[in-house]
Amino acid sequence: MTKAVRFYETGGSDVLRFEDVDVGAPGAGEVRLRHEAIGLNYIDIYFRSGVYPAPSLPSGLGLEGSGVIEAVGNDVTDLAVGDRVAYAAQPLGAYAEARVMPAKGLVKIPDGISFDLAAAAMLQGMTAQYLLRRTYHVKAGDTILIHAAAGGVGQIVCQWAKHLGATVIGTVGAADKAEIAKSKGCDYPILYRDETVSKRVMEITNGQGVDVVYDSVGKDTFDDSLNCLKRLGMMVSFGQSSGAVPPVPLKALAPGAYFLTRPSVFQYTATREELLATANELFDVLKSGAVKIDIAATYALSDAKQAHDDLEGRKTTGSVILKP
Repeated sequence: MTKAVRFYETGGSDVLRFEDVDVGAPGAGEVRLRHEAIGLNYIDIYFRSGVYPAPSLPSGLGLEGSGVIEAVGNDVTDLAVGDRVAYAAQPLGAYAEARVMPAKGLVKIPDGISFDLAAAAMLQGMTAQYLLRRTYHVKAGDTILIHAAAGGVGQIVCQWAKHLGATVIGTVGAADKAEIAKSKGCDYPILYRDETVSKRVMEITNGQGVDVVYDSVGKDTFDDSLNCLKRLGMMVSFGQSSGAVPPVPLKALAPGAYFLTRPSVFQYTATREELLATANELFDVLKSGAVKIDIAATYALSDAKQAHDDLEGRKTTGSVILKP
């Protein structure tokens, strides 16, 4: 037996239970993994609360982790017992001391990258990769707006976009978070509680607007985000921490012939080839030092409830991990 966090109904953090589970042996195409670190992400709250439905209840939780392979099933050819691996993949179940999962979602951790860094980097880092390199291909001279610039994804986007030669505008909720964003490459932090974001963006860009907006906040920021775009700009809505965006009439895109997309990391890493390419580019910028990931807080796996409360209460910045 081993320990894992599970939930039997959706709701607040009090639905989480830390209990004994039987891991079992891996089947065909699977491995048994002993976790060294587990990533905490806002998507975990979406599943726990029911915003995103779990496939069934009771359910495990978590989509990101790192560890060592303890056993492999039949038909697993590119991984072996003892390999250091990491993942950001379905199915749910990362909040566990050990688990069985499909081998196709695992990537080998290169030398020089720790278990903690890998667990903190995979989901948020691969999200930043597809946002900057595939959804909208950021290049030197572009100007971008990233909401929640001091958050986990935000800090990575700021650094990576700056590395690519872009001008970075970011929104934050407080002065201390503005300093964090600035230290990560954000040229113009905007305190969204103190000023209208689109007005400030237009001041910064001399009325031109930005090439792309990356918005993980959702309902509270969507409309004003459109007002930040230049002609033919792209609105990327990749989260909804403030709630779901209401239905958008097509005429809302007409003023600048804007592009609108709602991407997901799981669609951008759906094939083995895409997953490896995405993860390898992430590992490259981590190893080069172009992107540095701060692990802002570490919680025991048994304290997952407190970790969720702090994340929802916006008490954390950067990446957060759980330790078995």
